[in-house]
Amino acid sequence: MRKLLYTMFFLLVEIGALTAQSAQGDGPHSQLIIRGIMLINGNGAPPQGPIDIVVENNIIKDIKVVGYPGVVINEAKRPQLKPGGKELDCNGMYLLPGFIDMHGHIGGTAQGAEPDYVFKLWMGHGVTTVREPSGRGVDFTMNLKRKSAKNEIVAPRIYAYTGFGQTGKTFNPLNDIPISTTEQARAWVRANAKKGADGIKFFGAEPEIMAAALDENKKLGLGSACHHAQLSVARWNVLHSARAGLTSMEHWYGLPEALFDDKTVQSYPLDYNYQNEQHRFENAGKLWEQAAAPYSEHWENVMNELLELDFTLDPTFNIYEASRDLQRARRAEWHEEYTLPSLWEFYQPSKISHGSYWHDWGTEQEVAWKKNYQLWMTFINEYKNRGGRVTTGSDSGFIFQLYGFAYIRELELLREAGFHPLEIIRSATLNGAEALGADDRIGSVAIGKLADFVVVEENPLKNLKVLYGTGAVRLTEDNEVVRAGGVKYTIKDGIIYDAKALLEDVKQQVKDAKGVAGYKILQPGIKE
Repeated sequence: MRKLLYTMFFLLVEIGALTAQSAQGDGPHSQLIIRGIMLINGNGAPPQGPIDIVVENNIIKDIKVVGYPGVVINEAKRPQLKPGGKELDCNGMYLLPGFIDMHGHIGGTAQGAEPDYVFKLWMGHGVTTVREPSGRGVDFTMNLKRKSAKNEIVAPRIYAYTGFGQTGKTFNPLNDIPISTTEQARAWVRANAKKGADGIKFFGAEPEIMAAALDENKKLGLGSACHHAQLSVARWNVLHSARAGLTSMEHWYGLPEALFDDKTVQSYPLDYNYQNEQHRFENAGKLWEQAAAPYSEHWENVMNELLELDFTLDPTFNIYEASRDLQRARRAEWHEEYTLPSLWEFYQPSKISHGSYWHDWGTEQEVAWKKNYQLWMTFINEYKNRGGRVTTGSDSGFIFQLYGFAYIRELELLREAGFHPLEIIRSATLNGAEALGADDRIGSVAIGKLADFVVVEENPLKNLKVLYGTGAVRLTEDNEVVRAGGVKYTIKDGIIYDAKALLEDVKQQVKDAKGVAGYKILQPGIKE
C-alpha cells in the first residue's frame, strides 16, 4: 500500500512539473538592472564592485563599475532604467554566473524523484544549466529540454546526452536490437543526433564499436562522455577514448587503468562478482594504489597526452564520499526536510538498488577510500594546474547525495583537492560552458552572454557553505547562533527566481509525501 501511495503522489508531482509555470519566477523583462553587486565573473578574475549589470531581453548589455568601497555612489553615473524595466537592489551581495552541473540525472523512477522536485533543488542552489548523462530516454529528456528552453517549467537549461544504445518509443533505429556491429553503432549515433540530443553517454563497449560510434559522433559535432565501466575497461580505458574523440570522462573509472604500469587488469579478488556492488565498490577503493605513482614517468605521460588532446575531466568527487565516511553522508542535515521518503528508501543497504552497497561497510573500506581520494585528487589538481579542463558534476540521486546540496558539496571537495575558490567557481561555470561548446552564451558574466546568475548575500569565496540551502552556521557578536547564506536569487534567461522559495516548495513536497504514508526517516537498522 505504501508503494502505491508513493506512486500516486509522484505521478501528480510529475504532471504539475510538466504543465505549470512557476509562481516564483519574475520576468523576463525588457530591461533588468541589477544594482550594486560584487561581481565574481567566472573567468578567474577576483571580485570587483560595486557594479551595475544591465540586461535587455535576456542579453547582458552593460557591466558598469559604479563606485568604490565605502564611498557613496554617484547616482547620476549609474545606468538609467527604461520605462517598463525592472531594478533589483543587490547592494553588497555577490553575483556569480549560473552554475553548470555536468553530471545531473533528472531524477529516476526507482528513486521516486520526479523532475519538478529535482529541478527546484538544483535551481534553489543556483544551478541554471545541467548536462544529463543518460536518464529515462531521449524522448523524456528532449520534452523537458524544450519546455525549459521556453521557460514553461521551472528548470535549468538542459543538455541531453543519451545513454549509448538507449532507445525510446519514437527512437528505435535498430528495432531494439543490441548494438553489435560498427554499422549499427553509426546508425544509432545518427538517429540520436536526429532526435536533437546534444551528445552521448557511454559506459563502454567492444573497442571497434566504441571507435565507430565516437568517430560518427565527432563527424556530427556532438559531445560525448564516458563512465568507463569495469566490464569493458580492460581493453578500452580513458586514453583509448580520448584518442578516439571522446570529449569528457566521468568520475575516475578508466583513468587508473590507463595509469597501470605493472598490470593490465585491476587486482580483482578471485571470488569477485561485478553484480555484487559491495565487491565492486570495495575493490574500486583500492584502484588508485595500483596505478603509477604521482609524478612518475608513466603518470606524467598519461597526463601530458590528455592535456594535448584537450580532454575534460568531470570527477564528481561527492558521489563516492560516503565510501570514505558513510555516517557523515547519511546524517547530512538536509535529509530530514529535503529527501523524499522513496529516495531515502532507495539509499538503504540493498542488493538491487544501484549505489546501495552497504552490505558490510566498515573502517577498512573507508580507510582504503580515503587513500583513494588522496591519489585521485592529486591527479585532478595537477591536471588543473597544467591548464587542463576540470568541470563540476554531482551525479545526485545515489549514495546519499541529494540534488543541489551535493553540487555545493562538490565545490567543497574541489577545495579539498587544492583548487583556489576562484578556480572552483571557474570549474563550476566557464569550464562547463567550454566543455558543452556553449561558452559564447553562458559560463561567465560578459557583455553579449545570456542572463544566468547566482546572487548570494554572503561571500562564497570565504566559505562555500553559504551556498547550501541550509546555509552556514555562525555565532554573532551577541553570542547568537544563526544561519547565514543560502542562494537568494537564481536568475535564468533573465527570469528572477526566489531560490529560498523554491526550496520551501521542495520541503512542502517532502512533507506531503511523508504525510501520505505516515513516513519518518530512520537510520538503517533502526526500528521505531
